[in-house]
Amino acid sequence: MLNRFARALVTRLLTPPARGLLALGISPDVVTLVGTLGVCVAALSLFPQGQFFWGALVVTVFAFSDTVDGIMARASQRSSRWGAFLASTLDRLGDAAVFGGLVLYYAGHDDPSSRWSTGLALACLVLGSVVSYARARAEGLGLRADVGIAERADRLVAVLLVTGLVGLRRLTGFGLPEGAMIVVLALLALASSVTVVQRMLVVRQQVLAEAAATTAAGGTAR
Repeated sequence: MLNRFARALVTRLLTPPARGLLALGISPDVVTLVGTLGVCVAALSLFPQGQFFWGALVVTVFAFSDTVDGIMARASQRSSRWGAFLASTLDRLGDAAVFGGLVLYYAGHDDPSSRWSTGLALACLVLGSVVSYARARAEGLGLRADVGIAERADRLVAVLLVTGLVGLRRLTGFGLPEGAMIVVLALLALASSVTVVQRMLVVRQQVLAEAAATTAAGGTAR
């Protein structure tokens, strides 16, 4: 997971811009919407054209809105369940756009490597949604499922970093080879699968523990 130092550093760097936006009368919800729109437009327009470096760069810039809106909400004391719901919902759209853009690019190339990349990018898209849904559903049932080796931030950083470096090699000759995409997409798909299983097991343990406690309480009452 992203360590606390990195999170603290990013928060410190983005706090001045966040306060500046608040001073202009811009709400956290607007930043969330604009950030998601930017991610989706960049990913779905640049990635399918093979513009991996510029696509990753623009998506990364807009992705920081996910941190900026949180800073703004806390600074203005406007944190709310609506804001949390909006951010989480739009995050799913942004993630889908990133992997969807890669799917569109590789699906347009008919060679073994591209076919593998298409399938793996699609797997990452689907499994990433399941990872997020598992946690949301668990919390909706009053349980927790905040475990796993592949949280959203980790998946996003990994795919954008590798995509950008592959794109950089195309532009300058320095960076990662094309094959790196297959490796990273495969690892992300695997890590997401493991995370889904981890969350299912954690939820199952909680349900069984609650059932055992209820049974024990009933036996004690008798």
